[in-house]
Amino acid sequence: MADIYHDFPIKAPLSRVFWAVSNPTGLDEWWTKRSSGEQKEGGLYELWFGPEYDWRARVTKWMPGSDFEMEIVRADEDWNGTRVGFHLEDRNGSTMVRFYHLNWPKANEHYRVSSYCWAIYLRILRRYLEHGESVPYEKRLNV
Repeated sequence: MADIYHDFPIKAPLSRVFWAVSNPTGLDEWWTKRSSGEQKEGGLYELWFGPEYDWRARVTKWMPGSDFEMEIVRADEDWNGTRVGFHLEDRNGSTMVRFYHLNWPKANEHYRVSSYCWAIYLRILRRYLEHGESVPYEKRLNV
């Protein structure tokens, strides 16, 4: 199995970062094209990236102010059964983000591309929270 990790600070309050990584409206600002979901442990999320990428995830950790995690239950074969999560720590008004994407079946090309894409998306998350930048969905992988 292979895992992806990215740790980075965001100059924004922890509550705002938690909202952006766990709330469907927040996710739409930096990752998904359209999402919806029950914001609670066990809740089901729809993660829509286009007609061929209509994915689902189940919330496996919901601890406002510290942890949010989803298990991907319908997606590309390599993503199914993986867990995408955030552990957040307050740092005097800023937030330390510890991101992970666990349980990839193998470190294949899709894993490598996804690791790179996560870095791009997480940078967009940071720029959105720190500077209010909004990048249209279709342009996100080109910034």
